[in-house]
Amino acid sequence: MAESIFRKLRDGGEEGELAPALTIEETVASPFGLDVSGYLLTNLSSSILAGKSKSQGLVLITFSRSPSFYLQLLKQKGIVVSSSSKWFRILDCYTDPLGWIDQPSTSVSEGSSLIKLHKCVSDLRKLFSSAIEAGRELVGDGKTHFCVAIDSVNELLRHSSMPLVSGLLTDLRSHAQISSVFWSLNTDLHQEKVTNALEYISTMKANLEPLCPSSDGQRNALENLFLVHQDFGKGRFHVRFKLRKGRVRVMSEEYHVDQSGIVFSPISSTDTVIAATKSLLPKVHFNLTLSEKERVEKEKVVLPFEHQDDGKSNEIYDGRRSLVDGKIETTPFSSMELQTDVVSSGKGGEIIYFRDSDDEHPDSDEDPDDDLDI
Repeated sequence: MAESIFRKLRDGGEEGELAPALTIEETVASPFGLDVSGYLLTNLSSSILAGKSKSQGLVLITFSRSPSFYLQLLKQKGIVVSSSSKWFRILDCYTDPLGWIDQPSTSVSEGSSLIKLHKCVSDLRKLFSSAIEAGRELVGDGKTHFCVAIDSVNELLRHSSMPLVSGLLTDLRSHAQISSVFWSLNTDLHQEKVTNALEYISTMKANLEPLCPSSDGQRNALENLFLVHQDFGKGRFHVRFKLRKGRVRVMSEEYHVDQSGIVFSPISSTDTVIAATKSLLPKVHFNLTLSEKERVEKEKVVLPFEHQDDGKSNEIYDGRRSLVDGKIETTPFSSMELQTDVVSSGKGGEIIYFRDSDDEHPDSDEDPDDDLDI
């Protein structure tokens, strides 16, 4: 749940523990990770201003959007940006990520909010030092905490290797003055091992599932266009919390993106029951449920001894009653084929056996090897 994530980031971790970390995973089909980041950013800002947060400052590292976008976002949510320099810093890695522009490292933006321009984002040690310096400008060098938000790590992974990015995020979590960290990631742009590494670092993982996922390109273009207009901004928001002693808690809710931002709502009761039923099934490597086509084909299968002759049951001769009494027609077999004759009478059946030759001795209790001198 988005509210549960916000409370975890707001309250921070316990003394002596690493700071809580959140990975927000988005895809091409549901590219709303930055909307979730904006939701958390505005809520954390409100709690800091109200004095209800463990952290007293917020450092935002921007890669995918300009600092002016986030300042405008805070204005739209009713947050006063005129005093934001006292609790808010933006580390601008968006304007000049490669250091090609000759521009001073700091500049004062609208609303007197201080923006620090950071160049050459490939130097992650310098980026870490800049983030800590920006936080200490807000809360000092004591035990006061601040929160760090990274709008997207996709650009970081473009300029640096995965081990270096992983080391940067771990260092941020390990810093004594940082209360919480969160970032967004587009999983379609990276290999699975990159996604798994970032999930391993995180204590929380949130992913956005579209309401109408594509079916491997089987829909035509007109149907896809219709779905884009109808349900593109809707879907499921799944959150996984890592608890103590290796336990995991998974929660889900629905989301809807409109002009005012992203809105979260509980899942309907019917969908909740279906999801709970699916969660009770054992996790195996094969499918335990039948599709509609498989169910129809299964019902067409005629099992042995079922009613097959227009509603009349087949009578099977079991050898314990007379063929005449049972009125069962059988096809006679020749004695040359089976070397047996079946004689029917009113009382029952009898089997008469004919030997192939006189060399065959009848069964007896005599030992056939009695004449051997051993």
